[in-house]
Amino acid sequence: MATPIPQRGAHFIRTARAVGKYARQSVHLQLRWNQVTSWLATYSVNMEERGYLAMNIERVELQRLHMPFKASFEASFGRMAKRDLVLVSVYSGDGHVGYGESTSMPYPLYNEETTETVWYMLEKFLIPKLLTADISAPEEVAELFAPIRRNNMAKAALEGAVWDLYCKQKGISLAAGLGGSKQKIDVGVSIGIEPTVDLLLKKVEGFINEGYKKIKVKVKPGFDVEPMRAIRKTFGPDVPLMADANSAYTLDHIDTLKELDEFNLIMIEQPLAHDDIIDHAKLQKELKTPICLDESIHTVEDARKAIELGSCGIINIKIGRVGGLTESKRIHDLCQKHNIPVWCGGMFETGVGRAHNIAITSLPNFTIPGDTSASNRYWVEDIVEPEVVLVEPGILAVPSEAGIGYALKPESVKKFLVHEQSYSKQSLAHVE
Repeated sequence: MATPIPQRGAHFIRTARAVGKYARQSVHLQLRWNQVTSWLATYSVNMEERGYLAMNIERVELQRLHMPFKASFEASFGRMAKRDLVLVSVYSGDGHVGYGESTSMPYPLYNEETTETVWYMLEKFLIPKLLTADISAPEEVAELFAPIRRNNMAKAALEGAVWDLYCKQKGISLAAGLGGSKQKIDVGVSIGIEPTVDLLLKKVEGFINEGYKKIKVKVKPGFDVEPMRAIRKTFGPDVPLMADANSAYTLDHIDTLKELDEFNLIMIEQPLAHDDIIDHAKLQKELKTPICLDESIHTVEDARKAIELGSCGIINIKIGRVGGLTESKRIHDLCQKHNIPVWCGGMFETGVGRAHNIAITSLPNFTIPGDTSASNRYWVEDIVEPEVVLVEPGILAVPSEAGIGYALKPESVKKFLVHEQSYSKQSLAHVE
């Protein structure tokens, strides 16, 4: 992947050309101008070969989709029957299109964002910033958006589309663009809070038979110790099992959480408050089971502080939660330096988001199977082709094709479409 530089390269070319029109007005400067144009031609070729010229982004399209789940899914913060998402398409002048998607929910229950706020932030702030900038590499998008506080899922949706576009322009896979080297990745599955333990056991059995490499079970006070005990009793000690609490506990529940130690879990994910790293450090000292932080980690700085405090032994990297692929990679690199394993969490993505998850998971420190299951885990029909499928039990292939490696199915997008809007440099002045 080309190493990004500041935007001065493209800016310098534009400035030199502007100066040139004045140089051409003077006969005695004509020779000097001929030298400048010759140099510019050579400089432009060199910059293009090194990946430093602007990506020539011309248009961004937003499409809001409502996609029904095959079956509703319950976590500690509620039950969901459909995905309400924003699909982002970024078009360049050379005919390429990059795709990203938002991972927000309709209500601010996982974090502060919603589908409505994502659309608003994209339309009013992020898209105008992108279309009026000269981006030569996707890492620059994170810098461009840095002055805007939080709204990470909105940022990630647009930045992910730019990453896909960039890799298509360069003719490389998204995984390769990020620096990944794996050709296959192990994946697990997430199971919601079921009405009964018996129903939970039936689902666990099915996913074990399908070969998933990790079984994640959502828990909450009153549905925690007994379900884990039943799983261990039924399927034995070797099933790779973890619990996800989605911030449902406090330190008042420490005795219950300590009971989970007997089940040899891979981890317990985000047991305490969504914005906490202090109490998690206290809790980790009392538990044998590693704590994994999810909602508490939004930036590489959050990760650094949590590691230094001893708040966790594992970190879950969700691209949307941390603001994009660039920040995801920074967190990965920090955790690798400190021997903290990471894994990629899922947010009920379509095939577009799943493709981004697969690509980031190709990095070496993603050593724990993530939540990126096959398309048919949640969808009767996905919006990409081919759909995301297991190539072996519990294993997904990392695409080698340019970009995300999946094509959008326009007829499927149209089927789930609720609203769409296109934005260009020319149209920005007309967006209220």
